[in-house]
Amino acid sequence: MTSTSTSQIQMTSSAFGYGTRIPDQFTCEGEDISPPLGWTGCPVEARSLALVCDDPDAPRGTWVHWVLYNLPPGAVELTQGLPAAVAELPSGARQGRNDSGEIGYSGPCPPPGKSHRYFFRLYALDIMLNLPSGATKAELEGAMDQHILGQGTLMGVYQRGKA
Repeated sequence: MTSTSTSQIQMTSSAFGYGTRIPDQFTCEGEDISPPLGWTGCPVEARSLALVCDDPDAPRGTWVHWVLYNLPPGAVELTQGLPAAVAELPSGARQGRNDSGEIGYSGPCPPPGKSHRYFFRLYALDIMLNLPSGATKAELEGAMDQHILGQGTLMGVYQRGKA
């Protein structure tokens, strides 16, 4: 049972602000580790949280960089550098498969000279998802349908090389 309107979750990062440049360490030109993320305003009735990071500016259509789900509803942050290729995290959260075909986070890596936008979207859900580790964004979206209580977005930009 989901209300017709969703709560607005406020997302932040200590590494970059909305619409600003994502630091190299979180990209293919650096350590390629996940950035620190924080949020406030999750509905108290949430049973789990899910996160998707994607790039709608990719040459062949939206490119998925990170799929994460079944985060505990009381969580208020993700520290930087969540282990890549770890399907299930100590909290019980699960990581899905990105469009590189790997489990976990894959940072921004646009073609040289092209600036792309990267959207980190957090969803508060009224259920725990019955998805195995390694689910895709499409599988996650299907499972979340009609279960979203709140949503927040943080967008960063990144450009490699010279314009």
